[in-house]
Amino acid sequence: MALGLKSVTVTLGYQQITSLSTSTGLTLPQTDAFGNAVKPLLAVITPETQAVRYRDDGIAPTATVGFPLAVGQVLSYDGDLTKLRFIEQTGSAKLNINYYA
Repeated sequence: MALGLKSVTVTLGYQQITSLSTSTGLTLPQTDAFGNAVKPLLAVITPETQAVRYRDDGIAPTATVGFPLAVGQVLSYDGDLTKLRFIEQTGSAKLNINYYA
């Protein structure tokens, strides 16, 4: 089930991943702006500069295996964020990620 941003109440932060030559997971925020413990429920992810591949089963994707995500395509992911892994399809990919609860 997709979660719309209108149902999101708290922004938890931003991350940019610039090293995707090997399978890379997300660095989830542990606290909000007030220092309260949090667990992100949604990540909005957009590749920049190069396409990436991802898997959400905890297994490392490769440059040719996994779900492709094109440059500028937005992935709104509300599954188990700890199992989400990314890799670039070709060199110099970046990911921009916003976290929400």
